[in-house]
Amino acid sequence: MFIFLLKYTKGLEAIDKALPEHEKYLEKFYKAGNFICSGRKVPRTGGIILCKASSFAEAAKITEEDPFAINGIVEYEIVEFVTTKYADAFKAFIR
Repeated sequence: MFIFLLKYTKGLEAIDKALPEHEKYLEKFYKAGNFICSGRKVPRTGGIILCKASSFAEAAKITEEDPFAINGIVEYEIVEFVTTKYADAFKAFIR
């Protein structure tokens, strides 16, 4: 399991302009079963994505497809963790 921490490197005007393409990127990986949840940080300085991937390399490749990253308006930090305890309702996302 991975947490993607996005940090905006450009102003909100650039972020908002690229948002429609970023939303298409999110939808692609939700449909593929990789993304579990996502959203903006508060205050709005970046975002967070919870991602299921088979390896760090796969997770890194997923981030490279983000139009935000392609256009250099975010920096990604990828945090890998091993899920050892979770709520019963979360079980479907672990397998």
